[in-house]
Amino acid sequence: MTFEIFLQQLANGISVGSLYALIAIGYTMVYGILRLINFAHGDIFMMAAYFMIFSMVNFSLPWYVSTVIVIAATILLGVVIEKVAYKPLRDASRMSIMISAIGVSFLLQNLATYLFTGVPKGFPDIPFLTKAISFGNVSLSMVTVVTPIITIILLFVVLFITNKTKIGMAMRAVSKDFETAKLMGININNVISSTFVIGSGLAAIGAILWGSKYAAVMPVMGVMPGLKCFIAAVLGGIGNTTGAVIGGFILGMAEIMLVSFIPPLTGYRDAIAFVILIIVLLIKPTGLLGEKVTDKV
Repeated sequence: MTFEIFLQQLANGISVGSLYALIAIGYTMVYGILRLINFAHGDIFMMAAYFMIFSMVNFSLPWYVSTVIVIAATILLGVVIEKVAYKPLRDASRMSIMISAIGVSFLLQNLATYLFTGVPKGFPDIPFLTKAISFGNVSLSMVTVVTPIITIILLFVVLFITNKTKIGMAMRAVSKDFETAKLMGININNVISSTFVIGSGLAAIGAILWGSKYAAVMPVMGVMPGLKCFIAAVLGGIGNTTGAVIGGFILGMAEIMLVSFIPPLTGYRDAIAFVILIIVLLIKPTGLLGEKVTDKV
């Protein structure tokens, strides 16, 4: 393998990892506050890709206008799901909420199949992102270069919100102790809605970047990325935003580099993520940046 190919695959790995990281932030934030693994998060990501197709193809809107509309529509979808499917079960067992999340996931997949059919649709071309650029003998698409930069910027934005703003302080309080935060007068519903706003917005941005990289959109496209982003969140320490991003980068780079260096693994690319998950759970169940949680008796 030449050095140019190595650099190209490294760039692809960082790009894929940053996409995982964007979506994993939504997983880890919801888990940090609700202790809920939101299995519908990958399908919210999928719906965002269809929103982009609908906006640019059906209404012929320019990509920058469509991007704003898609982010707003995806945030609205995430908040509605929280209000309808999760809020009524706030005092129910975690298993009940998890079953509800799985039900929402299947509902979104079947709704997308009904509305858009199961035939893969082409993601609309965004010239800025699909333009090819070259660094010496290494040729990359602009989306491959831009995605990690956007991910890092958004990570710092999320960290600023959670560490420096009033709603962020409330999020951290709720994640530490749900009941005590409620007794201290924190509006739990606003905090949870804000969490879904941030997570769904990041999923929308991830969907636009993903569609520009892989082009094909279908109702089940969110399933495997959703599972891998959950694994990335666990790898980094679920509940830790920075850990989710680090986990996403590690997972994406491991996938691309292992498949590139070990060709027989090409057909097992998706399995690599689950192997990593098993290893992490055996060696460090709390993840790289996770903290041990002691249950109160």
